[in-house]
Amino acid sequence: MISVQFRILWLLLFAGIVVAGAIVGIAIMKDDTLPDSSGAINKFESTEALKAYLKAHRGAMTTGYYRQGIPEPAIADTKELQAGGGGDGSSLSMPPVSAEEYSATNIQVKGVDEADFVKNDGKYIYLISDGALVIIDAYPARQARIVSTTPVSGTPAEIFLKGDRLVVFANANDETFIKPAGSVAPVPSWRQVTNALVFDITDRSSPDLERTLTMTGSYYDSRMIGDYVYTITTESVNYYLDEPVIPMVKESDGEERYPDVYYFDMPYSYYLYQTITSFNIRGDAPPAAESFLVGPSTTLYSSQSNLYLAYQRSIPTPRWNEMRPDVSEQIAVQEYNQEGTIIHKFSIDNGKVRYAATGDVPGHLLNQFSMDEYEDHLRVATTVEGWTASRTYLFNNVYVLDDALQTVGKIEYIAPDERIYSTRFIGDRLYMVTFKRIDPFFVIDLSDPEKPGILGMLKIPGFSDYLHPYDENHIIGIGRETSENQWGGVTTEGLKLALFDVTDVNNPAMIDKVEIGTAGTDSEALRDHKAFLFDRSKNLLVIPVEAIQNVPVYDGKQAPYTMQYWNGAYVFGVTPEAGFVLKGKVPHGTGSDMFYGADRVTRSLYMGDVLSTLSSSEVILSDLDNPSTQLNKITLPYPAYRGEYPVLQ
Repeated sequence: MISVQFRILWLLLFAGIVVAGAIVGIAIMKDDTLPDSSGAINKFESTEALKAYLKAHRGAMTTGYYRQGIPEPAIADTKELQAGGGGDGSSLSMPPVSAEEYSATNIQVKGVDEADFVKNDGKYIYLISDGALVIIDAYPARQARIVSTTPVSGTPAEIFLKGDRLVVFANANDETFIKPAGSVAPVPSWRQVTNALVFDITDRSSPDLERTLTMTGSYYDSRMIGDYVYTITTESVNYYLDEPVIPMVKESDGEERYPDVYYFDMPYSYYLYQTITSFNIRGDAPPAAESFLVGPSTTLYSSQSNLYLAYQRSIPTPRWNEMRPDVSEQIAVQEYNQEGTIIHKFSIDNGKVRYAATGDVPGHLLNQFSMDEYEDHLRVATTVEGWTASRTYLFNNVYVLDDALQTVGKIEYIAPDERIYSTRFIGDRLYMVTFKRIDPFFVIDLSDPEKPGILGMLKIPGFSDYLHPYDENHIIGIGRETSENQWGGVTTEGLKLALFDVTDVNNPAMIDKVEIGTAGTDSEALRDHKAFLFDRSKNLLVIPVEAIQNVPVYDGKQAPYTMQYWNGAYVFGVTPEAGFVLKGKVPHGTGSDMFYGADRVTRSLYMGDVLSTLSSSEVILSDLDNPSTQLNKITLPYPAYRGEYPVLQ
């Protein structure tokens, strides 16, 4: 038997390498939907061709547009409100045995579902907890209970739900054995894979695993449109033994499919496979998969008809004085180094994935909300950071790309010395927040793709990390408040909710704000839009909060104040007329779990007149109109550690 130490050693040295004998020709599974382009995209016709390409470009550093064979793109000079969540609306109809209305995952694009670790259907809550799929019969609330707990092998991450089908994505390690050159015996090797487990949940008390798809690489992201799931997995191209790993998709019965591998003639210092796998959640039709040899992917955006993958690379760009003719610092002969973003476009239709175009823009994206498709154009917001021989620079750009991802309109050098903190494209407008010392809230007109322009700007303290549409003329922002300190700098304060009125696009106004807690107060909604629950028709806004408050001490024996901590969710009503109105708070835990986070609320949802707030350790069901009234509590299978810290009442 191989010793544990020996196995670990080989694991570190050869992680991700597959058995050389198992590597077969790449083009086993043919797909005519991806043409062999003579320009931007090429296909490896054999494993040997892939090996030769990697060997030729091994260790090559990207030099960008001016590298031979990579032309600089030609950049010309320069209505509907998207639903902010709830799938096809903020509420859905259900049979009488369930709530008539219920919330859905807060998504970016109407009709394009995003996976999350919790879903609901108006009666049941489905969630990932402690490595298992947990199903809670949650309606009516006072009879709520866990009806099943199904262990999932590997590390489950996210789920999709539609009708009686549920998909669980789980990362796992697949063990195999390899025989390195010069070695007498095979040694163990591990390769990360993503399992997509499709359950029939007709019987919620006993979910039936119908199908398992195993995709090589770690789970990156996914989208679901109709009954089709599009999954992105990412895998490094390990080349330690002169035998590159080959992407693979394996069915429940063990049948292995090797997708075609495509590449763009853009050398990198290292490579990743980005594999797009699509499958139908019903039936057993074989999956479709294509793999692309690219740089590190950073962002996935999807409309109902196109999927965009974006990643960064360094590019040299025009000289600084060409970018800013008014610049006082003349450096006519010095180019400045600037990062760039490559964007690949794929058309998607009933599970078919077809490569469409490649484009690029200067700067880097903040997140998926930095891209948006509207009327056959892709709008992109980026932040540019770099340096010259004498200075650093920081500014922001907005680009409009046509159907072929060629830039047709742009605004550059927005908010110098600041960076983008949040963006939201809504119809023919972009709302954008940048920050350094104050929060400029920009309203940008994109009605003419070739001539975008800034309509108005509002400067206020603080910043917004996430923007959400209230209606056509009002935007909700969540971020942090700031203040100037005694040294002339900026200090971050508590959590901040802001309501912006953009009726007068030239003069946007903040008509209300709420500050929660003090410095250190946090919310999952600052980082993850799925933690933000809003329904205008129900006058409902719920945000998770980890509040820190400095409470004065008067006995003269201690510090002038002590820190108190509170975990839970704040429930607001919000209208343009009244602003934010606190309906109540839902506390979780005892406030003692400040550092471990088992009581930290990460999601909330509603079914009818019941609000459910979720942490790792529990689900609390409360009255939607009076959130302080607890109707029930479900303890989740989570091994929570708890210390003791003061509680903020």
